[in-house]
Amino acid sequence: MKITVPATSANIGPGFDSVGVALSKYLTIEILEKTDRWIVEHNLEFVPSDERNLLIKTALKVNKNLQPHRVKMTSDIPLARGLGSSSSVIVAGIELANQLGELKLSNQEKLRLATTFEGHPDNVAPAIFGNLVIASYVNKDVSSIVTDFPDVAFLAFIPNYPLRTSESRGVLPNQLSYKKAVAASSIANVAIAALMKGDMVTAGKAIESDMFHEQFRQRLIPEFYPIKQLAKEVGAYATYLSGAGPTVMTLLPEYKLDEMVAKLEAKKFDGQICPLTVDTRGIFVET
Repeated sequence: MKITVPATSANIGPGFDSVGVALSKYLTIEILEKTDRWIVEHNLEFVPSDERNLLIKTALKVNKNLQPHRVKMTSDIPLARGLGSSSSVIVAGIELANQLGELKLSNQEKLRLATTFEGHPDNVAPAIFGNLVIASYVNKDVSSIVTDFPDVAFLAFIPNYPLRTSESRGVLPNQLSYKKAVAASSIANVAIAALMKGDMVTAGKAIESDMFHEQFRQRLIPEFYPIKQLAKEVGAYATYLSGAGPTVMTLLPEYKLDEMVAKLEAKKFDGQICPLTVDTRGIFVET
């Protein structure tokens, strides 16, 4: 059996802890033979290969009586880069328990569990459903809307250094004034409405007007402002921090992609330049 989970790009400007999109990098889990103890085969440094692995820890939270198996984990989602690496493992762990325990969980039940484990739905929701997902988690109740993302090119610059979510959250203020919160919320409303309408010009302006987190996090990613300036020269719709960073994501018309890639390559930033597409399938199980 094989479980495949897409990467995700969350926040998308003002959609803080609420909005995410599934993208074309993947975590794959192959469930092999039964064993006496859990064995997780992978090529990642500092990641446990037994029941301490996040995959198995998550699965056992869902069903503590699972039969151990040998499991092979393969991922091209970079760790601690703002592309949902841990969320993909949590979603895969829930599906692992679902399949081995024959639980027959609905996607909504998977989302409830994943949000409880992760703390917010912006990465786990698109990993489950695919596409663009707008979700809320209030008083332990999670709601979500799945919709298509407009037809744009995604270009990720993935720095060669990690940024832990805890570090990125550490620079955020504890509270916003009522006036600023209302303004920030109105920007987010316009961003979502424009995305759902397919108006990328309006959506792009709103995405770049975020007041919730980007203005505080930008100083942690020195490449952010230069990339944003290049994107404006090219005629991109928007540049934003993916998740908690440090990945910098640019949304642009497909015909502008090659020009933006060339300009980024010329800068010789220390990182990977990666065009991506929207994953419309979400989690997928092959038996």
